[in-house]
Amino acid sequence: MNLDHVFVCGNPALDFAATLRARRSVRFEMFVSPERLNAWYLESGLVDAITPGDEGDVRAATTVREAVYRLVTNRRTDEEFDREALAVLNGAARETPVTPQLSVTGRHNEATPGQALATVARLAVELLSGPDVPLLKECENPECTRVYIDRSRGMRRQWCGMESCGNRIKAAAYRARKKTSPAA
Repeated sequence: MNLDHVFVCGNPALDFAATLRARRSVRFEMFVSPERLNAWYLESGLVDAITPGDEGDVRAATTVREAVYRLVTNRRTDEEFDREALAVLNGAARETPVTPQLSVTGRHNEATPGQALATVARLAVELLSGPDVPLLKECENPECTRVYIDRSRGMRRQWCGMESCGNRIKAAAYRARKKTSPAA
């Protein structure tokens, strides 16, 4: 069941933070229900199976998500970490994460929403304390607020994803050029 979750940021913690889209304008919330939250965990590949969640899981996830976004923004803009966001992230990272199991068919990750959230928090801790920090960039689409890891040669990537934002910006620029060019 695909619910239009997009994974273009280069790290699950960044993709998680991007589930509140267009933060500066229309603010589109992806986690509108426990089912949508669990669908994200499944589609992200963090888990193979997840137990049903409830509204408390959604509240916990959005609280951690906002802490991750705040801390990523702090790190990206060379600001000191927000103390409240730090406490939220570290609290979530202390919880029991997803534990991979080996089955007759291979690796299998079955978890609760809380374990999946702890795993996302741990990934955020690793990201924000690791070597990819200088590669964090925000999408140049003014409507988009995704932060991604720019591993392109020369760090020239401008958009979170070509399919999601790049094509839209390029098409708009093309239309604007056509409108202002003199008729042949």
